[in-house]
Amino acid sequence: MFPQRIKTIMNMQPAPDITVLMPAYNAAAYIAEAIESVLHQSFENFDLLIVNDGSTDHTEAIVRSFKDSRIRLINRTNGGVAAALNTGLRFARGTYIARFDADDICYPNRLTEQYYFMQANPQYHIVGSGVDYMDRAGNLIFTSTPFNLTKKRTEAALLRTCPFIHSSVIYRKDSILEFGGYNEHAHTFEDHLLWLQVLKKYQGFNLPKSLIKVRLTPESVTMDERWHHPVFRKIKSDALSRGFISPAEGGKIDHILRAQRKDKVNYEAYYGLLAKKFLWNNHDCELAREYLGKLLKLTRYKFAAYGLLLLSALPRPVICNLYQIAKKCALTNEQI
Repeated sequence: MFPQRIKTIMNMQPAPDITVLMPAYNAAAYIAEAIESVLHQSFENFDLLIVNDGSTDHTEAIVRSFKDSRIRLINRTNGGVAAALNTGLRFARGTYIARFDADDICYPNRLTEQYYFMQANPQYHIVGSGVDYMDRAGNLIFTSTPFNLTKKRTEAALLRTCPFIHSSVIYRKDSILEFGGYNEHAHTFEDHLLWLQVLKKYQGFNLPKSLIKVRLTPESVTMDERWHHPVFRKIKSDALSRGFISPAEGGKIDHILRAQRKDKVNYEAYYGLLAKKFLWNNHDCELAREYLGKLLKLTRYKFAAYGLLLLSALPRPVICNLYQIAKKCALTNEQI
């Protein structure tokens, strides 16, 4: 599972309470800001483990420019985010793992609030938080309300919606390793598949407060399911339902994703996501129309975009009411 040739910079300090685990691939544009946000945490007993997943830009040089003994670097050949995370779990020294991505930003009290919450509530083995989503320049797009993990949530709801925002979570390392870590064949949903398994035995919780800022870019944005090939959606749905994905299925979805890994498709997904978020969550119709216009310049055949354009002409109170009705319908469906 792990590469044979791993170059690592490690120190002999006592094991920290928390290892912040950051996979990085061609993250030179943002990783310095991400590292700074971790080093300025109010919580002190942590280390930052960065797994450089075969970057071809200046990611490694930027990491090495930080002269801080809390930073550890592992270089490995490119194998994808799940493989990078499993490598990180192998070398992590903390009792708790705080996940974090190389283009995001931690608020100063992130580790403090999650660590002491878990200390006070040992029944929870995974704890996520709310998230402020930002654009490439760091401007706020919208605040994400965390998934409400209550007993009313059905198994079907957990299958449809990932219960945690991955880069916001802190978890007990041993609990994750008990389930074998991340499935490296579950490309783009390795976290969702893992949470479903862990939550069958252990409890999870989402803190309502936003503790990180997640950066959305065309390169990193999680693609809307409707942009994916139907075969991808079918394989993912089946894998989540049974809690496992085979290497053969993983190979199929990897092939599909590679075929879709084009700038045009990435930007279509990016503009479509931002348009919806500005319309429904931020209620900024002007910006929503701006991104819908950019989307329709790339493709004239996303008919949902025309519907969103019509909705953007409605008064803000009407849009808010429609959004609340849609949310209530979705919640009702989850409880059936």
